[in-house]
Amino acid sequence: MRVRYNSPVILTFSLAAIAVFGITRLVPGLRAMFALSPGFSATSPVSWLTLFTYTLGHAGAAHLAGNLAFILLVGPMVEEKYGSWRTLAMMAFTALVTAVFQLLLFPEGLLGASGIALMLIILGSWTNFKSGEIPLTFILVALLFLGREVIDAVRPDQVSQFAHIIGGTTGGVFGLLIGRRK
Repeated sequence: MRVRYNSPVILTFSLAAIAVFGITRLVPGLRAMFALSPGFSATSPVSWLTLFTYTLGHAGAAHLAGNLAFILLVGPMVEEKYGSWRTLAMMAFTALVTAVFQLLLFPEGLLGASGIALMLIILGSWTNFKSGEIPLTFILVALLFLGREVIDAVRPDQVSQFAHIIGGTTGGVFGLLIGRRK
């Protein structure tokens, strides 16, 4: 038996998030590189970079472990079905759309891969899509995960339910559009 790097995008992303978590604990000054700041500056290369890198930064070990649990559980199945490049593109698109909406609508910054985790969860429910059908698993997962986020959005906390909702919505759209073409 040998260990196989079976899901390169998901594993590389997960290992990068773990590395960033460790490095930013050792060098706190680097945290700004892995957090979306509400003070976005169009003239700053770092601001443009953080439109994507905020997904690698996490507030604490529980935040990181929670996101990686979902990403590592569902991500390899999504990557196997849709391919590595398409999975990477969907993750990057979800990060960018979430960041842009966050900057436009909310005065707070953003940190973590929760939007990507929700995108993968919702997209994973589309894996057995057949033309002309909507999987019941998609409906139930969307109701369970996105419904909870909508309900939780009315409670003041440090969690961006909006990022979760955007991530889940992009996963549903990807599932519908890509599943239809396959």
